[in-house]
Amino acid sequence: MYRLFVALSLPEIVCDSLTQLQSGLLGARWTPDENMHLTLAFIGETDRHGLSEIDSALQSISARGFDLRLSGCDFFGDRKPRALWVGAAANPALSHVHAKVETALRRVGLDLERRKFTPHVTIAYLKGVSQNEAASFCAMHGLFTVGPFPVDAFHLYESRLGSEGAHYEILETYSLSST
Repeated sequence: MYRLFVALSLPEIVCDSLTQLQSGLLGARWTPDENMHLTLAFIGETDRHGLSEIDSALQSISARGFDLRLSGCDFFGDRKPRALWVGAAANPALSHVHAKVETALRRVGLDLERRKFTPHVTIAYLKGVSQNEAASFCAMHGLFTVGPFPVDAFHLYESRLGSEGAHYEILETYSLSST
């Protein structure tokens, strides 16, 4: 079985900038820079046949590349913060690619999450961090920004869970057009 998701990878210089934020919050398990990405769709577990269908569906997507900027800081989990993240600035091209990915995956029968798309890069998972601590960290880093940087592809990733956390591997890359 494969545990899959579709995401944008980040240039090394962007990961380096995000890494600069990763200190000063007790209870944060910081995301290693090699695991930083912006998720377009979480697929979950599938077999080899499902993987082939997903790959074909994603290959059929035609969309343009775009420039992306990351900015701000926020967290998921109102009463009990669970993840700290940096958001993507509003971007119609990103929303367009996200919609095309979801449509393609639904066409092959996948039941994806229906919640509102909040484009972000998770920089830490939180355990035992209070809402006030998370809010204070985000207030301190609220003016953070990096980019713009070019996005010319999206990827199908496999997530492998191990004793030292998750390891993400790109299985396929899908180019976005330059015109």
